[in-house]
Amino acid sequence: MKGFVLGILVALVAALAIAYLFITSGAFPAGQDGKPGRLEKWVAKTALRATIGRQTTGVTDPLPPTDDNLTAGIPLYVAHCQVCHGGPDGAASVIAKGLTPDPPQLARHGVGDDPEATTHWKISHGIRFTGMPGFGRTLSDREIWQLTLFLKRMASLPPAARSAWASGQSGSGIAPIRPTP
Repeated sequence: MKGFVLGILVALVAALAIAYLFITSGAFPAGQDGKPGRLEKWVAKTALRATIGRQTTGVTDPLPPTDDNLTAGIPLYVAHCQVCHGGPDGAASVIAKGLTPDPPQLARHGVGDDPEATTHWKISHGIRFTGMPGFGRTLSDREIWQLTLFLKRMASLPPAARSAWASGQSGSGIAPIRPTP
């Protein structure tokens, strides 16, 4: 039995040593232009789902989805999100094309089916090892909920809000960021 336990310990130490050498030798791809491997994707997705699930239990949106709250999310989206997640046309910008993993183009692949608490969490905290920053220190909680409302209903905006987003206006004076071909 002693030999068996010792064998397991030696195998674990050897595996850790090999992993350490692999990482410290520069063999592990760390560039943004390298695609993550299956293990890396699995670890990242599993950890993200578990964290969001644990930290969003019981969280509900305190803002009603009024025209004012939806429209208030537009200049926030244009200023902070559109460069990576695309505008009304759903085209990826040159910045979005340089990120790994690819940021979802939200006009095409929105978050309407995600729980609002999940979207709020992602905006507030960001997502490690991606280009998604956390805005919890720079935007107010109200602004993050307004962004959440806008994103949740992006595909079914009322006509005035849809028009404001298409023009990049909504009283913000912020021009939309146009993707390059």
